[in-house]
Amino acid sequence: MRKLAVVTGGSKGIGKAIAGKFIRAGYEVAVCGRDLGALEELRASLAPATLHIFSADVSRKEETEAFGDFILGLNLPVSALVNNAGVFIPGKLLEEDESHLRLQLDTNLMSAFYLTRKLIHRIKDAENAHIFNICSIASLSAYPYSGSYSVSKFALLGFSKSIREELKETGVRVTSVMPGATLTDSWAGTELPASRFIRAEDVAEAVWAAYQLSPSAVMEEIVIRPQLGDL
Repeated sequence: MRKLAVVTGGSKGIGKAIAGKFIRAGYEVAVCGRDLGALEELRASLAPATLHIFSADVSRKEETEAFGDFILGLNLPVSALVNNAGVFIPGKLLEEDESHLRLQLDTNLMSAFYLTRKLIHRIKDAENAHIFNICSIASLSAYPYSGSYSVSKFALLGFSKSIREELKETGVRVTSVMPGATLTDSWAGTELPASRFIRAEDVAEAVWAAYQLSPSAVMEEIVIRPQLGDL
């Protein structure tokens, strides 16, 4: 039976690592991202596996909805939905431009809200379906110079907890993933050694481990930090 996993922001970083994990396990995977070239390169690197790609800026409702329609058009139950797309803009909440809060809420929270609602019936149709929301340690504690980002990630964790309660009786599992500093493009140019960061592949392994639990169990929250602590 064909199984489909859906990953937003799947062309690089954590999303790319998670997409690769599901692909190697024999799943068809659908990913979206803003950079079509990067998506095409990813598809080529994973051939002959089936990777469905779609160019979308999920900070825009209409593009998130279009990605959802693309998924529905595949006519497959959605075994896993990974709401991973996100953006980080440093700043102080009371000083930064208000557009920073809006952009981060639209990208980090509302994209997950719109896509989950769009796909929920296909998710319920799948056996042992699972929703992963890639939150952040900033969902648990506010950090300096990450005001709007922390607000958006606190909100995403609240969204995740809420749908966990709503979906309990359906058999759909919901997991909130809170990674610390992860070595992705967000840290490009840093002089810190790679050993100071989580690898994107570590987050993918944790997601896969939670997905592999029996249907009678759910890992509600996963917190991953660098071994030496937060940055």
